Amino acid sequence: MKMRTMPVGKAFVSIVLGAVMGPLSLGAHAAGPRVVELTQTACQFIESEGNVERGYRTREAADCKAINEQTAAVRVTEAQPLKLKPGKYVFRVANRDVPYELSFWLRPARLVDRISLPSVSGGGLVTGKTQNYAIELKPGRYLYSCPLNPTPDYQLIVEG
Repeated sequence: MKMRTMPVGKAFVSIVLGAVMGPLSLGAHAAGPRVVELTQTACQFIESEGNVERGYRTREAADCKAINEQTAAVRVTEAQPLKLKPGKYVFRVANRDVPYELSFWLRPARLVDRISLPSVSGGGLVTGKTQNYAIELKPGRYLYSCPLNPTPDYQLIVEG
C-alpha cells in the first residue's frame, strides 16, 4: 500500500492508495472510494487540528466536556476545514488511546440540508480499534465529530 499525505489548509489528511481499492484519482471520477484517515485521542481528532496532539488526558466523556468548555472555540477557529471533492469516501477512524468506546458522526452542517445531504455514524471504537465509515459525499458543508469522546465539531466542505 502506498500512503500519500495531502495538505488541507494547516492540516494534513492521509489518503491511502492501494491495490485493494484500485487506482485513485483525486478528481470526481475515482475508480474506488478515497480513504481519509482520522485519529482520535482524548477530546480531539489529531489531523483536524493541524496534526497537533494536544496531550489531553481523559477517563470519561465528562473530562472532555470540561476541556472543550475552555478550549474548543479557539481550537475550531484555528482548525482549517477539510476540503474534498464530491464522490465516494471511506473515513477510516482510529481510537488510538482513549480508554472508553468512541464513535464517529459526519452530517450536514445545516439542519435544512439533512434531507438532501448524506450522513454516516457509528460506534464501537474501543481503544486501539480502527473502523471504516463509507459515504458518498455531495457538494455542501458538513460537520464531523465524536459525540462520545466528545470532540469539537470540525468542518468539511465538499465542492468541485
